[in-house]
Amino acid sequence: MVVMSTPRNIVILTGAGISAESGIDTFRGGGGLWEQHRVEDVATPEAFARDPNLVLRFYDMRREAIQTKEPNAAHYALARLDREWAKRAGGEVLIVTQNVDDLHERGGALNVLHMHGEHLKAWCTSCDRRHRWTGPLLHRPECPTCGMQALRPDVVWFGEVPYRMDEIYRAVSEADLFVSIGTSGAVYPAAGLVRTARDLGVQTLELNLERSQGSAWFHETRLGAATEIVPAWVEELLSS
Repeated sequence: MVVMSTPRNIVILTGAGISAESGIDTFRGGGGLWEQHRVEDVATPEAFARDPNLVLRFYDMRREAIQTKEPNAAHYALARLDREWAKRAGGEVLIVTQNVDDLHERGGALNVLHMHGEHLKAWCTSCDRRHRWTGPLLHRPECPTCGMQALRPDVVWFGEVPYRMDEIYRAVSEADLFVSIGTSGAVYPAAGLVRTARDLGVQTLELNLERSQGSAWFHETRLGAATEIVPAWVEELLSS
């Protein structure tokens, strides 16, 4: 175990592994979503242009399923850290998630940034407004703002630019600790954040079920189920 100094500002990157124990399918690995649907068919702008009904059905099912899931111990632990860290250390915690579920928020976290969008939002490509959305999009509902039938899932597809990258890079540059939880290390630019952090002299920690593709960039890696190792790490940090 690497001995790390007590950080002030913390950036936490979360991936599919943190929500898997809540029953949300991962995109990679056995039984993952991409074994049932090709990326090219459901998660690119070209797929939406070619067969919008297929894409909308896919995301309608995902939107419905996510609303039946509940946060797990890892989500609740990060929410506790988010709430208590400023009082304990005078610093900030930013949770940057690649996940498009809302389990961090339902677990109580306040400072969450969704770099890949959110299932429970719809984006109007006509007026560029985003709306909270819990129902289906397949029947082409009208945008509540402009009335056009131009709503699509507010999810970043392959080939599109993730949201708020300037904010993310700025937060990493101001961090003392960068933590990656439940990520494969395969999807960029998220996978490159650990190298950015290392180049800036930021401490880096990986919490994962198994080593990610970028595991060599972390100062320390702790392996195990997210519901076990994340609460343990948060308790350790808050007790230090």
